[in-house]
Amino acid sequence: MSLSSQSTAVAAGARALVRQCDRAMLSTAQADDGGWPYGSLVMTACDYEGRPIMLLSDLAEHSKNLKQDARISLLFDATDGLEDPLAGARVTVMGRAVLTKTLTDRARYLARHPASAVYADFADFKFYSLEVTRVHQVAGFGKIDWISAEAFPCEISQMTEFSAGEVQIIEKLNRESMDEESLYGRISLVLAGGNWGFTGIDPEGCDLRAGGRVRRIPFDKPVTNLADALDALKELAGRTTTA
Repeated sequence: MSLSSQSTAVAAGARALVRQCDRAMLSTAQADDGGWPYGSLVMTACDYEGRPIMLLSDLAEHSKNLKQDARISLLFDATDGLEDPLAGARVTVMGRAVLTKTLTDRARYLARHPASAVYADFADFKFYSLEVTRVHQVAGFGKIDWISAEAFPCEISQMTEFSAGEVQIIEKLNRESMDEESLYGRISLVLAGGNWGFTGIDPEGCDLRAGGRVRRIPFDKPVTNLADALDALKELAGRTTTA
């Protein structure tokens, strides 16, 4: 069943918020206390389709809960700094947390959270992906929508190409960031500036980090491969230069 342009736009807005956040409030059912809701802070990344990825320790309370009930929700909050946070946007992603050994999931998470590389290979730490069942978006007062599992992911046909070349492009962008004579250097300097480093590129934009701060640069429209992603970055850089 095809999605309406309105529902597609709503889903894209929810994905954009989830992608821009690097953390969320994880709610699990307390395993040893009758299923009471238990909330905890977790760091997140996203796969190319926009599904959240987490790195969790088996010793954490939420991981113990997951062994009994894999159903969770993740609240992504983009209201920081607003005078009235309730007028801001937030998204709750509901689904089942499943173990993932996909190398791309691991690589994208570690790029988003480089400090986690210190403990990512500890025996008690495992990567999880979220099998989305439903999404709830509040985009402000009166702007409330439920989004189905089918509508939420970003669907593109060439995910394997992103996986094969993303790391190389990110490395070049960051390595040449101070070389204004190179193509990658011009893009990096214009879009990111001297303090920001690129951490990921996906079909809908790119992610950056500067210390504890994160930033998202969205593309005007989704791209289907890395060549188009690079063209989108060049276009954004050119527009920023002439603005």
